Amino acid sequence: MSSTLLRLQEPAQRRTPRQLALWDLGFRPFYLLAAAFAALSVPLWALQFSGLVSTAWLQGPLWHAHEMVFGYTLAVVVGFLFTAGRNWSGQPTPTGRPLMALAALWLAARVLVLTPWGVAAALANVAFPLLAAWGLWRALRAGGNQRNYFFVGLLCVLASANAALHLNQLGWLHLPAALGVPVALDVLLFIIAVMAGRVLPMFTNNGVPGAQARRDERVEKAALGSVLALLAADALQLHGALMAVLAALALLAHATRWALWQPWKTLRHPLVWVLHAAYAWLPIHLALRSAAELGWIAPNLPTHALTVGLIGALTLGMMTRTALGHTGRLLHAGRMEVAAYLAVLAAGLVRVFMPLLMPAWLLPAVEVSAALWSLAFVLYLVRYTPLLLWPRADGLPG
Repeated sequence: MSSTLLRLQEPAQRRTPRQLALWDLGFRPFYLLAAAFAALSVPLWALQFSGLVSTAWLQGPLWHAHEMVFGYTLAVVVGFLFTAGRNWSGQPTPTGRPLMALAALWLAARVLVLTPWGVAAALANVAFPLLAAWGLWRALRAGGNQRNYFFVGLLCVLASANAALHLNQLGWLHLPAALGVPVALDVLLFIIAVMAGRVLPMFTNNGVPGAQARRDERVEKAALGSVLALLAADALQLHGALMAVLAALALLAHATRWALWQPWKTLRHPLVWVLHAAYAWLPIHLALRSAAELGWIAPNLPTHALTVGLIGALTLGMMTRTALGHTGRLLHAGRMEVAAYLAVLAAGLVRVFMPLLMPAWLLPAVEVSAALWSLAFVLYLVRYTPLLLWPRADGLPG
């Protein structure tokens, strides 16, 4: 352990219980902002649908897709990477005023896409992941942690995908309208696949006695390689039978990977089973994507399996676990956490499988899924806002 990390944990730096700790570490403001935005996204969508925000820069499905990817999910990713980056490098990631500025920039980007000011919206949305990448890179470079440099690159790719979407919207760059969001989703999928491979077997073996979750390097390479292949295919705008085959091969790799982690042994441990239940949505997404590429089902169903099912449940599970651990609490999920997990998982099931079984049920499926999604994040806010605002239970910094 480096001397810097030791200094971060010195008793002399303990915080008093009455001091605001919101800006002490990246997960605090970004988990709070992401959860609040997730809960509010349904009313905001309703305002757009009703025409009350008719002058918004991004409207309709484009706003919804953009904000779930570059708003909610990116906030969670940055909060997680700033927190993990400090542990990986032993060096500080943005805190205090720099962290305040980044949070303000993220918030400004969410507001600006609801205004007619397209250039300002584009600048704010592209600047946020680039500045977050800079903050992460400085810590990793100072700590000599080259192993995780690729996360910096992935944040820059997300910024590029966001820029392409906005430049296309401005008419300054002519690219297929559907390019930016799918590429960004593939990048997020790769981040999820990397981190899941690192932490799910460890969390399973640490939290479930006798679980014996294991990793197979051949399966790991196939799983990660298949996501990169999908990313390249999406960037090249490939469709049809070739994409169906790629998705089917990825399905085989990720289903095998998930089975090696022994998910059926985690059912009595909510902080663990929620992550396995979330990851199960990845093979489901790939199966649906293969079917959609062959024209058998609507193309929005695999997208919602990825966003509502995998991303929604996995981020919520990680937001609870890391918030508990990094605020000095016991790693235990109570009834409110379990209710939130069940609500977000149910939101995915309703949004994907109701229209799949009966296309005429699309509207009620959207309404019920949206209500369950908002409920999950309201429960998170009720339970975790005090933990995110105030110092660690053990008085240590962070």
